[in-house]
Amino acid sequence: MKTALLIIDMQEFFLGMIEDKIGNIIKLSEHFSATSAPQIFTQHGHPPEDFEEPITNQLIRKWGESGSLHRGSDLWQLVPEVKKLVKSEGDVVHKNVYDAFLFTDLEDRLRKLKVERVVICGVMTDCCCDTTGRGAFNRGFETWMVSDASGSVNKAQHEAGLKAWSYGYGEVLKTSEVIKKLF
Repeated sequence: MKTALLIIDMQEFFLGMIEDKIGNIIKLSEHFSATSAPQIFTQHGHPPEDFEEPITNQLIRKWGESGSLHRGSDLWQLVPEVKKLVKSEGDVVHKNVYDAFLFTDLEDRLRKLKVERVVICGVMTDCCCDTTGRGAFNRGFETWMVSDASGSVNKAQHEAGLKAWSYGYGEVLKTSEVIKKLF
């Protein structure tokens, strides 16, 4: 079964939530690279028009302008260790909502690559990873969440996200288990 790695929102803004998991994300990426398996990175951020009145983007209404990621800002940038993994700008999906399938070409990219399974890692387990994973699940992709290569605001939210995920959507695996099952 052709499998793609989705590395979700590994940006400076979220670094404190995921810093201790970067090593596992790199391990996953290296294994996918070794077999030429696809990798897609997402980058969350809002273009200037999202901040124009009337504000229609729910995330900006929820978090406010100062709590929202501005596309192109320093905090919007991918963390350096992850940016090194990106082979071309075409490997990055830019999004302005939690689910990377909404308002993007992510599904088309995966279908063209003949992907049947996605492995999700990154940040936030219970938010962008979860909604993107649900988006994949709802589109018929087998979907795995990597527990030790994803993170959230705190341990309780991370664990709650994993628990809900494993109940309704797919397997929760560790990095070593993903590598063992796929390679």
